[in-house]
Amino acid sequence: MKQRNKTKTTNEMPALRRLGQFVLAVHSANKTTAGALALLLLAFQTSAASFSFSNGDPDGKIATLSRPSSTGKIQTETADDFMVTQSVVISQATFTGLLPSGAALTSINDVEIELYHVFPGDSALPPSGNVVTRTNSPADVEIDSATRDSANGSLTFSATIVNPSFTASNSVVNGINKHPNEKTKGEGAVTGEEVLITVNFDPPISLPADHYFFRPEVLLSRGDFLWLSAPKPIVAPGTPFLTDLQSWIRNDALAPDWLRIGTDITGQGPFNAAFSLSGETDADADGVADSLDLCPGTPAGAIVDANGCSIDQIAPCSGPASGGTWKNHGQYVSAVAAAAEAFLSQDLISADQAEEIVSQAAQSNCGFTRK
Repeated sequence: MKQRNKTKTTNEMPALRRLGQFVLAVHSANKTTAGALALLLLAFQTSAASFSFSNGDPDGKIATLSRPSSTGKIQTETADDFMVTQSVVISQATFTGLLPSGAALTSINDVEIELYHVFPGDSALPPSGNVVTRTNSPADVEIDSATRDSANGSLTFSATIVNPSFTASNSVVNGINKHPNEKTKGEGAVTGEEVLITVNFDPPISLPADHYFFRPEVLLSRGDFLWLSAPKPIVAPGTPFLTDLQSWIRNDALAPDWLRIGTDITGQGPFNAAFSLSGETDADADGVADSLDLCPGTPAGAIVDANGCSIDQIAPCSGPASGGTWKNHGQYVSAVAAAAEAFLSQDLISADQAEEIVSQAAQSNCGFTRK
């Protein structure tokens, strides 16, 4: 994935002053840059395609705990898998579960979403041996860049009661044990309020094509949130895919390992979990959805702005993005300086990086008339 954030240095002003000879030209270069971006919008915007995934509606077979740690309670996580066949930017997710009967929607204090690669990615090898298998489980640790939490403002959520009284035939809450004591057969039927939780990600989650696990956690002021299962195999209105795995669970006592809910614990599965994802394609994998990307085809690893444009695309060596050629070398360097200043002001690059970018532009042959 391309990088979109760089930490600013603690001493930016001296570095900014070292841009010296280019500062006077920035104003005019900004006009050139703005014109270039306007043309990019008209000429090069990639055709956007939507992305969506769904496991379908709850099937009432099982409800499993998924909560963060709190006073007197250990963290317990349930995760289920999905597939991405091309680079996407995910802006929204939904998942369905149970609140305790009679609980108000305002009892939802926090929602956190994590994504995981499939084991053995992001995992220690060999595994501990505390579970029957780790094949096709979530990884040991989450994808840090894909974590979103209402507590820090990186997601917002809303909740809707779907059914004031919904019963799941079985549940897993506390019976999450190391091998050979994993087969508890579940903890019996549970009834509660069926609730659909919708989350919006800010910033959206950028993912390359791969197989992932989705893990929601919900903190309640009273009681626990139980995530409801969905049909396996996936049926309409879900999104079937051939490599569909199954839902897994763990708590702090079992981590970093995971157990298969249906195969290891209850013997009644395998199960899926009720969730959906939506967003857009991101053809050049720069973290900017195609409908917003003014600069398709950005090279891998390039730092881009909110328009999906790198400095090299805003101020190409070959000539202004609006067309034609640079009047002279100074015009090119001024355009690069303006773009670097904009990236610096958006915290995309550090002052030292900005200085180096402008220095390289000054040493280049871009904008010189060939004889």
